[in-house]
Amino acid sequence: MANEDLSKLKIDKSPAAGSPHGRRKPVFRVAVALFVFALIGVLFLKGFFTPAVEVEVAGISTTYPSQAFTLLNASGYVVAQRKAAVASKVTGRLVSLSVEEGSRVKAGQIIARLESEDVTATRNQAAANLHVARTNLEQARAELNDARISFDREKALLEQGYTTRADYDTADARYKKAEAAAEGAKAAIKANSAALQGADIALEYTLIRAPFDAVVLTKNADIGDIVTPIGAAANAKAAVVTIADMGSLLVEADVSESSLEVVKKGQPCEIQLDALPESRFRGEVHMVVPTADRTKATVMTKVRFIDKAPRILPEMSAKVAFLSRAVRKDEEKPLITVDPAAVVTRGGRDYVFLIKGDHVVQTPVTLGPQIGELREVRSGVKSGDRVATKPLDKLKDGSKIKVKEK
Repeated sequence: MANEDLSKLKIDKSPAAGSPHGRRKPVFRVAVALFVFALIGVLFLKGFFTPAVEVEVAGISTTYPSQAFTLLNASGYVVAQRKAAVASKVTGRLVSLSVEEGSRVKAGQIIARLESEDVTATRNQAAANLHVARTNLEQARAELNDARISFDREKALLEQGYTTRADYDTADARYKKAEAAAEGAKAAIKANSAALQGADIALEYTLIRAPFDAVVLTKNADIGDIVTPIGAAANAKAAVVTIADMGSLLVEADVSESSLEVVKKGQPCEIQLDALPESRFRGEVHMVVPTADRTKATVMTKVRFIDKAPRILPEMSAKVAFLSRAVRKDEEKPLITVDPAAVVTRGGRDYVFLIKGDHVVQTPVTLGPQIGELREVRSGVKSGDRVATKPLDKLKDGSKIKVKEK
C-alpha cells in the first residue's frame, strides 16, 4: 500500500494561477505579435510584398543643339592631303638622322645625311678642274693680246713696205691661233662649270631635305641602314621618314548616293572625332569627289576643318554631321536631354522616375525646349542617369521595378 501511494506522487511544474510569471507570458506574446504586424506593415508600404513593375529604360544623354538641324550623318577618317615618304635619289649608307616621330620640320630642312666621301672628292676634283680652266683662259687671253699686237704691227709695216708678206702671214696665223685657244679655254670653263654643278647636285642628293612644312609621322630607317630609291636590295630602306602637312588635314567621309542631293560645296558641318568625344569641330564641305564607289554605292566627300587643333591627327576616325545652317556661338555648348516619354506631370510639376538599383525615385526636373526628338533638362538629373519611360502610370516614388529585356 505504501509503495502504491508513493508511485502516484508527482511534481506539478505549471505556474500557479496567481504567480507573476504566469501573467507575463501573454503580454510578451502580444508585444511580439504587434512588432510583427508593424514590420509587415512597413514592408508592405515599402513595396516588398507588391510585384516588381517591368519598365522600359532611357538614358539621360548629352546632346548638341546642332542635332536639331542636322540633315545627314556620315563617317570617315582624317586624312592629310599632302603626305610624302621622303627618300633619297641615290643609294648610300645613312650616317645622320636628325628627326623622330612627332618632329616638326620646315621646307628645305635637312632631315638626314648619307655617306658622301666619294661624292665630295668628285666635287673637289671638278672644282680644281674649273680653276685650271680659268687659269688657262687667262693665259690664252694674254697670248691673244700679244698676237693681236704683233699682227697689227706687221700689218702696218706691210702697208709701208717695211716687212715681207711672209712675216705678215706668220703674225696673222699666230693671231688666229691665239683666238681659237681663247675660245677653247672659254669652252673648257663651261664644261668644267657644268661638271662642278653636277658634282654639287650629286653631293646635294646625299642630303635628304623636307619638301614642305610638315610633321614626321613615322621613322622608317636608322643610322647605318642602306637607303636606296628602289628598295629592292636586301635589308635596304626606300623611305627614311613619312611626313604630313597638318595644315592639309581633311575628313574623307563616304556619303550614300541616295543622300548626295543634300550635300553641296561650302555646306556647314560639325565634326566629331572618336578620340575626342567631348569636342565638336566646325567644318565645311571642301569637295564632293566627282566619282562614285560602285561597290559601296557611296561618293567620297571631303570636309575641311574651320576649327583646328594640335590634337587632330591623321587616320583618326571621324563622324560628320551635314547641317542645314551654321552653328551659332550660343549653340556650341552641349545640353542635357531626356526622352519626353520619361517625363510625367503631377500637381503642375514635371517629374522623372530615376532608377536606383531595383527601385525608382520620383525626381522633379526643370525642362527646356525641344531638341529634335529629345527635351532639354536644365536641372534634376545629370548625363548618364537612367530613367523609366513605360509604364509611368503604374509607378510611384519607391516602386520596385524590373528592367524590361530588349
